[in-house]
Amino acid sequence: MSDEEGPAPTGPAIRHRDEFPDDTIRIMLATDNHIGYMERDPVRGQDSINTFREILQLAVKHDVDFILLAGDLFHENKPSRDCLYQTIALLREYTLGDKPVQVELLSDPDEGKVDGFSFPAVNYEDPNFNVSIPVFSIHGNHDDPQGVGAEGALCALDVLSVTGLINYMGKFDLPVSDAEATNNGIAVRPILLRKGNTHLGLYGIGNVKDQRMHFELRSNRVRMFMPRDKHTWFNIMLLHQNRVKHGPQEFVPEGLFDDSIDLVVWGHEHDCRIVPEPVAGKQYYITQPGSSVATSLADGESIEKHVALLQIQGKEFEMTPIPLRTVRPFVIESVVLSEVAEEEGLNLGDQMEITKYLKNKVNELIDQANGQWEERNQRAVEDGEESLEPMLPLVRLKVDTTGVSEMSNPIRFGQEFQGRLANPRDVLVFHRAKKSATRGKVSTAEPELEDDSVDADMSTSEKLARVRVAGLVKKYLEAQELQLLGEMEMSDAIAMFVEKDDTHAIGTYVNKAFKKLTKSAQTAGGGDEELGEDELDEMLAKAKAEQDKQYADKQKETQAARKAKGKEKAAAAESDDSMMIDEPLGNGGGSDFDDDSEPAPVKKKAAPKKAPAKAPAKAKAPAKAPAKRGKKAAVSDSDDDEIIEIPDDDSDSDPPAKKKPAAKKAPAKKKAPAQSQLTFAPATTGRSSRAAATKARGKMVIDDDSD
Repeated sequence: MSDEEGPAPTGPAIRHRDEFPDDTIRIMLATDNHIGYMERDPVRGQDSINTFREILQLAVKHDVDFILLAGDLFHENKPSRDCLYQTIALLREYTLGDKPVQVELLSDPDEGKVDGFSFPAVNYEDPNFNVSIPVFSIHGNHDDPQGVGAEGALCALDVLSVTGLINYMGKFDLPVSDAEATNNGIAVRPILLRKGNTHLGLYGIGNVKDQRMHFELRSNRVRMFMPRDKHTWFNIMLLHQNRVKHGPQEFVPEGLFDDSIDLVVWGHEHDCRIVPEPVAGKQYYITQPGSSVATSLADGESIEKHVALLQIQGKEFEMTPIPLRTVRPFVIESVVLSEVAEEEGLNLGDQMEITKYLKNKVNELIDQANGQWEERNQRAVEDGEESLEPMLPLVRLKVDTTGVSEMSNPIRFGQEFQGRLANPRDVLVFHRAKKSATRGKVSTAEPELEDDSVDADMSTSEKLARVRVAGLVKKYLEAQELQLLGEMEMSDAIAMFVEKDDTHAIGTYVNKAFKKLTKSAQTAGGGDEELGEDELDEMLAKAKAEQDKQYADKQKETQAARKAKGKEKAAAAESDDSMMIDEPLGNGGGSDFDDDSEPAPVKKKAAPKKAPAKAPAKAKAPAKAPAKRGKKAAVSDSDDDEIIEIPDDDSDSDPPAKKKPAAKKAPAKKKAPAQSQLTFAPATTGRSSRAAATKARGKMVIDDDSD
């Protein structure tokens, strides 16, 4: 490893990397960029975008083949115009160019493209773009798709995808009804790449509810569509879920992934654990790059931030952590005032003496943070990098005030450190030891925020960021007697405020509700005559009841519309998808389709009658899009497996397409009564089919395994 490569690789290593450089795929690995976090803050507003710029610069410096992001590119579901503007400008500046892309795409570049347009889903296959460094990304829980209707759910990554700057992967439809959820699983189709003799499969799963993902994995219903010779491929899975257990099913166990996966890139968790970690009883490793900006002043965020240079050759890989220099230094420490009183004689009854002690402590932490910055900067200068201007540090002092009767205001306390800290308003956070007392009614002024997933040392805003909002809202509203606002609508507004960072959600709902109630009250009052207190209460109660009824009716209409949409998609899949398969719920640990055992027949509804009529249209598929780069995959159509087959490399030309007549293939769907009960259509015709590798229409060979 040369000095330009930075620190030495950690974990597994490639034995003969320098001997076969043309077979080595180089990837810049990052996750949880949270672009737009605190963008209105005068000090920290540009932190996230500056670090994203540094990541792109590192990708250019290390001459990577592509960039891989594992979710939460944006901090908000609806990023601001300025946030989108800067992100698009940076991607255009650093990822477009005339440098040829060395990684050949083997899967279909048109699979997942936007309906009604001709440009491919994979940007460097578009002849109108000069892409030098492709970017592949899944969505996280902060920038996940939102919305329903004919156009389907959209997110900010969809916008970047149609601009040709990002390749959005890992988006799929989830069932909209309980009946569909019982029968359908999650189908994951790969993006297949090759460089020299190294074959790489990228499997992306965008963020879904942890309970749902936990259920799908436990039930062995996450279906991995893999090449037939999958054990000769290096397979990477990207996901964005809870890794730390927050409840019985509010996390994803580490050992439930397919045995053919070689590396899991774990997003969502902000602790930097970038060194690959083995999983007991499994062959794959897990890497957790962590966030590139501190979004909460917690212990995990104080670990030095890194991205990684991932190099793959054949079935071997190595990972080189690269420290990020544009991240603010952050130190965190805890003090227990009662212990300080015993050790140093601090007078817990003297507020001035306590404040003086805490100020001295904060000054020590500031000096420590500045020392960290100088050390990192000096280390970079020795490696040939330019020196950077010092940044105001982040400091958090957690103070246990058990036994102290009165404390100073933490905001006023922080004013003394203006100009020396990036977070003077929340440098202190007070907490007390928990008391074992029976919990009564939830206090309106101070709701109970304690939860298994919440650290008692956190501030109230940080607890709200981690607490399970559904449980908190339910507990709080059940204890109150709301006279004007509807509990369910208020719950929805609070959920949008907490989970999607929509700061206007609660205010918008409250204003809307009061306007409706005022209008209803004026109508019922019948004029300007004064009403008694009892009459007013009765009138408001009726207005609130009417409002609740309207909300319930609206929910029923929405649910009905979603069910109708689900039925339409299912019908389209039954009639249009020639790769629809019927697979049993396997009892094994793997989730691919290489099982040779015969599933037990289970009665099942027959496929729609119109399927055969649609089949002849598939015969036109070969003329749809000519092959652009490399050979495409062939897919087995047996009843026992769904396997993508890559032809041998003996010939430079594409193999002739061997395909059964469509008229003979279509009636096969009528064998439904002899199949198992699990039926799903891996590739639909809707917008939300985003995996870049599915059936390569016109390029895949449908093999008959009956021989």
